[in-house]
Amino acid sequence: METAIARHGSPEVNDSLIHRGTNQSGMRDHNERLVLSLVRQHGSLAKSDIARMTGLSAQTVSVIMRELEEESLLLRQAPLRGKIGQPSIPMALNPEGAFFIGLKIGRRSAELVLIDFLGNVRSMLQHSYRYPAPRETVDFVSNGMRQMRGELTPAQDKRIAGLGIAMPFELWNWADTAGAPRDVMDEWRHRDIRADIQAQCDFPVYLQNDATSACGAELVFGQAGAARDFVYFYIGAFAGGGIVLNGRLFGGPTGNAGALGSMPVPGPDGKPTQLIDVASIAMLEKALNARGIEASHLWTSPEDWGEIGPELDGWIASASRALAYAIVAASSIIDFEAAVIDGWMPKAVRRQLVDAIIAAIATIDGEGLKLPAIREGTVGIHARALGGASLPLSERFLIGSTTISRSA
Repeated sequence: METAIARHGSPEVNDSLIHRGTNQSGMRDHNERLVLSLVRQHGSLAKSDIARMTGLSAQTVSVIMRELEEESLLLRQAPLRGKIGQPSIPMALNPEGAFFIGLKIGRRSAELVLIDFLGNVRSMLQHSYRYPAPRETVDFVSNGMRQMRGELTPAQDKRIAGLGIAMPFELWNWADTAGAPRDVMDEWRHRDIRADIQAQCDFPVYLQNDATSACGAELVFGQAGAARDFVYFYIGAFAGGGIVLNGRLFGGPTGNAGALGSMPVPGPDGKPTQLIDVASIAMLEKALNARGIEASHLWTSPEDWGEIGPELDGWIASASRALAYAIVAASSIIDFEAAVIDGWMPKAVRRQLVDAIIAAIATIDGEGLKLPAIREGTVGIHARALGGASLPLSERFLIGSTTISRSA
């Protein structure tokens, strides 16, 4: 399983890239989130580092970190002794400080994951299907949570801080493309899946678009370099994406910002079409089925697709051209530092796709633009499920909200 946990780096950061703290009373919650966000980003930090980075007084930082330590959210590390003065004591996140559950509802599979405060995967379950059905999905979650929570100690179970659902918005609109019965897909239109799952939980439940959630996983758990502004593409059954601005996931007022699957790109015949109609893995499945090749392994074995043949080469060629145009178009709106590509595919295929995108961009007229660096994602095939788990983590412990729907 490919999961990058915490980003590490020098505690010297550009002040414009972080949110300044305040020493005024009544802002403890914001300041605690700020401290936890910085410690997560750098792996471990001493009080003096945090005071310098945030502008908070040494006394304020000391109080915050002591309280976070008492709440078992932070752990003391070995003292760092310098040539003069008292030794510096770095603080790091406590893996046992909190636990989070993530649910990905996809068009061909569902995943349930339990992670700790660092993002380490403690348990994961997967359920494949031809199409998603609401009742079946709720049963999968019920049984899966019962199994996962049964493996925790009572103390760990009490520290589950929330469940996040990552799923396509308006899932019912994809009935024909997914090859699903319309009456089953129409059930999604009338069901509040968040409320259905909340009724079974004694912790809050959150909801976000699946591709945006995957973007959130890259932001919270990934290693997107030092990029604070990046456009993110997740290539699953259908292509989608998300946007990170100034180190925060940007969803917009309706959560639909970064709906990159709907971006117009040149189609195979040169006429405009949507990115989702070219770069989605469903298009590769369609090409394989047209030749009578059974393609269920695309969904059940994302770590290894085996030998596919010319259909894969053709899909990479067309998908990379479409993604290249989408990246250039996005760069004309926002000056992104990077474009990150991830998806439900083997690492070798992702590498081929990224290489092809880089080659395709070189053929597009980008005059007047500063094009972003093209990078592979670092979270991998489970980015959407981990992104779901990152929703309660971000909402409750980090700077910046990532959800548009949550429990009351």
